[in-house]
Amino acid sequence: MSLHPSKEWGDALADLDRRRERAMQMGGPENLARARQLGMLDARERVHRLVDANSLREFGTLTGKGRYNAQGRLDDFTPATQVLGTARIGGRKAVVVSDDFSIRGGSSEAAVAEKWIYSDRYAYEYRLPIVRLVHSAGGSVNLPMQMGYTKIPGYALLPSVPLLGLVPVVGVVMGPAAGLGAIRACTAHFTVLVRGQGQVFAGGPPVVKQALGITVDKEALGGWEVHKASGVVHNGADTEGDALDQARRFLSYLPANVFEPPPRVACDDPPSRADAWLNDAIPNDRRKIFPPQRILSAIFDRDSVFEMAPQFGGSLITCFARLNGHAVGVMINNPKVMGGALTRAAAQKLERFVDLCDTFHLPIVNLVDQPGSMTGPDAEKEGTIAAVLRASAAIEQSSVPWLALVIRRCFGLAGGMLSPWNGASDTALPHRFAWPSARWGSIPIEGGVDAAFARDIQAAPDPQARRAELESLVHAIGSPLRTAERFGVVDVIEPCTTRALLCDWVEDAYAVCATRLGPKARTMR
Repeated sequence: MSLHPSKEWGDALADLDRRRERAMQMGGPENLARARQLGMLDARERVHRLVDANSLREFGTLTGKGRYNAQGRLDDFTPATQVLGTARIGGRKAVVVSDDFSIRGGSSEAAVAEKWIYSDRYAYEYRLPIVRLVHSAGGSVNLPMQMGYTKIPGYALLPSVPLLGLVPVVGVVMGPAAGLGAIRACTAHFTVLVRGQGQVFAGGPPVVKQALGITVDKEALGGWEVHKASGVVHNGADTEGDALDQARRFLSYLPANVFEPPPRVACDDPPSRADAWLNDAIPNDRRKIFPPQRILSAIFDRDSVFEMAPQFGGSLITCFARLNGHAVGVMINNPKVMGGALTRAAAQKLERFVDLCDTFHLPIVNLVDQPGSMTGPDAEKEGTIAAVLRASAAIEQSSVPWLALVIRRCFGLAGGMLSPWNGASDTALPHRFAWPSARWGSIPIEGGVDAAFARDIQAAPDPQARRAELESLVHAIGSPLRTAERFGVVDVIEPCTTRALLCDWVEDAYAVCATRLGPKARTMR
């Protein structure tokens, strides 16, 4: 309703009110009721659930398709399939665009492309984070029938790739995300999918049936069970609220744009906290594994660890965390999956994560238990080495400060990727530490002894005893204390003092990052 009556423009304001009222009805009461029966929020409810209360400033409410009578007066109005505006998320401005699935399933047939393109352009122009709430059936053959012509796929003035190098971009898959919807959801730094409700695919089941003769439903084609292992999306969510909360939390670690430092939050967790359990976190028996998540909880600010892509490339854990309130990127090998080896998927995950941290000036902490690059026939067929080399390039091209801490193993090509050797400046500082449990080398000692001393072992009266004797000798030489004598590492530390070391370092890291703000020479790969 108009705030104040107008003598001069009363009819125009009344028409404006009618159009706005119709836009608020979205796809109509029947379609909205059907969605509620399925437990889904509508497009505007999703936005309000995501953003701070009473902060939404909506744009383009009048965008849509009007139908007029012979006298040129409006008979009916169908809103466009996107709700767009700016709002605050955690007190900071952001752009939000939400697909209205109640109008023809959110397909492009009822969309006005200029509107959703405007959301990306606004985020780019004003250097604001953008969250896309995607629920779209994708393209429709009805559209060219309405237009009377076809066009080459693509959109002019859509800054999707440059946007990734400028501001945080989040995609939330609330329902089917087909074709263009998949592009909008996944051209992002973080994509979260509602399990059992959201799917991502290039073409839906009818397209697959026509092209390949395969009958498949939406969930089997592009649901969570598919994409938790594909790497197309990062995280799954049990509910829409959970997905929106993850989007809010992801953004809380990042600056609004690359010209600002990441925000620091208040912290009541003392930097000097020393968890005694860390001194026994790594079993002395090399055949036993350790709990990586517990190590993270013991080192970083309480309840600050936010993991991304846990099921994809599971031998490497990537997460955001905080040190005395400062946001950092963290990696730790997971010995529970493939022994922690760097698989093809883990290398892709590492590459993407390093690019993300480097783009938004988050210092990186690498807790290393790296047995090496994954090997074997399957790994070679997958092209693991190529993926590992791309990840290595991402590390070397990064310019944020790194602190590498070897907590157990550090072997081979992958072990050498613990932090930059030269870095973007060609003068990267090898700020590397170790726990007493650390061991490193070109190859693991057990396999290396067999290779180097094969004849000696075979000729011995007791080959197993001779192998054990040689391994013991090499293990003694491989002590991190001997490396520290040559300043091969900065220091070997008592594990329970790790948090104090990192909290002291992060102050220096942020001071350096403050001098390097701005875009990188490359965006996300």
